[in-house]
Amino acid sequence: MSNQLRIVHCFRSPIGGIFRHVRDLTDAQIAAGHAVGIVCDSTTGGEFEERLFNVMGSKLALGIHRTPMQRHIGPGDVASAWRTYRIIKELQPDVLHGHGAKGGAYARLFGSLLRVSRSCVARLYSPHGGSLHYDEGTLTGKIFFAIERLMGRFTDHLLFVSEYERRAYRKKVGEPKVPNSLVYNGLRTSEFEPVAAGGDAADLLYIGMMRDLKGPDIFIDAITRAEKALARNLRAVMVGAGDDLPSYRAQAKRLGLGDRIEFLEPMPARKAFALAHLVVVPSRAEAMPYIVLETLAAGKPMIATAVGGIPEIFGSGSPALVEPDPVELGNKMVAALTDLAAYRDTMPNGSGLKARFGADVMAREIEKAYFAALGR
Repeated sequence: MSNQLRIVHCFRSPIGGIFRHVRDLTDAQIAAGHAVGIVCDSTTGGEFEERLFNVMGSKLALGIHRTPMQRHIGPGDVASAWRTYRIIKELQPDVLHGHGAKGGAYARLFGSLLRVSRSCVARLYSPHGGSLHYDEGTLTGKIFFAIERLMGRFTDHLLFVSEYERRAYRKKVGEPKVPNSLVYNGLRTSEFEPVAAGGDAADLLYIGMMRDLKGPDIFIDAITRAEKALARNLRAVMVGAGDDLPSYRAQAKRLGLGDRIEFLEPMPARKAFALAHLVVVPSRAEAMPYIVLETLAAGKPMIATAVGGIPEIFGSGSPALVEPDPVELGNKMVAALTDLAAYRDTMPNGSGLKARFGADVMAREIEKAYFAALGR
């Protein structure tokens, strides 16, 4: 039996960490000799993502297929699901790997439908946080977790990107009834090269999606508090796009920071790292964010919130970790910027990070899960 697989990655939004994860996986899987394709939403992403798709297009033997997918459950899901199913059926995958809540639902449902027609398809699901961020005490949370429990019957293997994510699944959905693995996100070897700040670098950098879950508003509020404590103005750069961007621009202007916070379109993380001395990740919730790994691999000092899988990267008790609170974050900005060289020395060791969070390790472990799900 051939070890070459036809792998299709299904996910909704081609932005942020999920898209980064899929790009890294496809590169490694292509290098291993597999035929790979992507099915995702056509209504999200901008010029930056289009450039990434253009680079990927020629390498993917099964192609890139984009079709409208709604973020939330609604009437349009029926038409969207039918279009997506027809695309996947035509690709004849051996492995259908769903990422995020919507991608995971589609991959497992459509993989099961293909099995009815006697296709042998392995159905894998990586939550990447997704619906696991909901509070199980709310009506929305109860609905999503009930769906997750149902979908567990149509899953061959669960892949978690952090121990935090696996604990959240057990708490909110229940003990997995199928095989599951913890596989950390991984970086390419080239990403473990240091990035120095440019000559006119700002003090602070936020890079990520412009939505409240990621905490841009916390970042902006914290700057005002840090300025008062330091008795000087600070300069910041905020890189990213999203529906909530106008509100953050308005917030900065309202707080008198309009001329000291520069908002820029999405760009490669390593390019953004040169724009500032200190990177801040103020998220309210995360699973295993790539931006934290990328920042540390590039040798940049950073502050991050102690949410999701982030403490698994730094280790417990790290001085870099704070709660997603503007007062606490502002105080940490003051401490870090007062002696940045000393603060940099508290960051995790680069060689240790590489051993735990390498893309080669990630791809190898996920491939094992694929073959186990197929019984090979």
